[in-house]
Amino acid sequence: MGRSEPINQKLDDYSLSRVPGSDRRHWFGIATMRFGQMSALSQFLLGATLGFGMSFWHAFWALTLGAVILEIISIFVGIAGMKEGLSTTMLIRWAGFGRLGSVLVSVVIAISLVGWFGVQNQVFADGLNQLLGGPVWLWSIVTGALVTWVVIYGFLSMGFTAYITVPLFMIIAFFSIGREMSHYSLAHLISMGAPGSVLTLGTGASMVAGGFITGAIISPDMTRYNRSVGDVIKQTVLGITLGEYVIGLIGVLLAHAMKSSDVITIVMSTSGVIGTVVLVTATLKINDWNLYSSSLGIVNLFDVVFHKRISRVGVTILFGAIGTLLSVLGILNQFEGFLTLLGVAVPPVGGIMVVEYFLIRRYRDELRESRERGVLPTVYESWNPITLVSWIGAFLVGEFVKWGIPSINSLIVAAVAYFVLSKVVNRNQAITYGRVETQELVN
Repeated sequence: MGRSEPINQKLDDYSLSRVPGSDRRHWFGIATMRFGQMSALSQFLLGATLGFGMSFWHAFWALTLGAVILEIISIFVGIAGMKEGLSTTMLIRWAGFGRLGSVLVSVVIAISLVGWFGVQNQVFADGLNQLLGGPVWLWSIVTGALVTWVVIYGFLSMGFTAYITVPLFMIIAFFSIGREMSHYSLAHLISMGAPGSVLTLGTGASMVAGGFITGAIISPDMTRYNRSVGDVIKQTVLGITLGEYVIGLIGVLLAHAMKSSDVITIVMSTSGVIGTVVLVTATLKINDWNLYSSSLGIVNLFDVVFHKRISRVGVTILFGAIGTLLSVLGILNQFEGFLTLLGVAVPPVGGIMVVEYFLIRRYRDELRESRERGVLPTVYESWNPITLVSWIGAFLVGEFVKWGIPSINSLIVAAVAYFVLSKVVNRNQAITYGRVETQELVN
């Protein structure tokens, strides 16, 4: 056995197997990564948009409602991921989707997240161009390579990166913002009305919940490294609540102070070294998860479709290069509508997964027995027509029904439809739609 093999297995991050108890991590480190996802510049922009159209307290309740929705979803799917030690695209094989559904979800997640990786990378490069000069295409290559390099080393390096970037981002961003806010009375900013066109509470909550719903659904990619249900709850509540309140409410106050929703320029106004650090840290700690989860989806796809185990590292390099190339070509803005459309297809996955895993529980015995041995269940169905019907129906509701929160509407419709149809149809018969033998992958 060559020396590279165990190294590659370690870098593989259990992409096709359970995370063993010996490699589970302390919850606070994972909470730091979750907070890092929530404390990007986009969160300042969300808070500013709320602040421009709402009073401080209306924005507070919009953030609260949206955060609670995200936390409930993240906790339930996260607990399933923690118990089984499996990534999202692996877990859904035994959580309602089977072989065909797992392939479809892997494709949707991989394309959606690698697309957003490219979009974020393009924003990253544009910002560095404005701060430091130089050609945008060169910065795109540099920033894309940087994020790809972090993701190559997997969960460990992403956690280490979060420990560095999150405090740096908070300290320097607060320094920049604090300097601007020192000219205004905090009491006045809190008491003033919306400076712009008024947003309703429902609209504000929709923006909050919809902005991170995909991140909530793929929580198992992160929580499979947690040690207990309590750890999942603590890291989810702490990470999401702090992200929404700290970053979001600062955005609200900035919008009131500047009477504008374009507060990103304030954060970036301290050009040079400080502005560069803000931009790098804000982008790096969210874009690495885009690439990481997309690579897990592709590894699962090859395993299911071609019965071939491919390297997560190799997929990361390939997809990092593709996303970087698209950002260099500057064509990703044309696909944002398509990426948003794919985003509507992700929330129903969470609804179906939760109902199957916690309520229907068709694979309860197989999961429990294999979990005790640290391997995968030996069977899963090749396809589940009830899942496909529920998923398609929920997607159509999310896309065309504009009342309420579209992403949450689609999630609830998928959950209810899957539960009702599962009770109506004989599940013992439904499970015989092509049970597929699996290989017991050991670490």
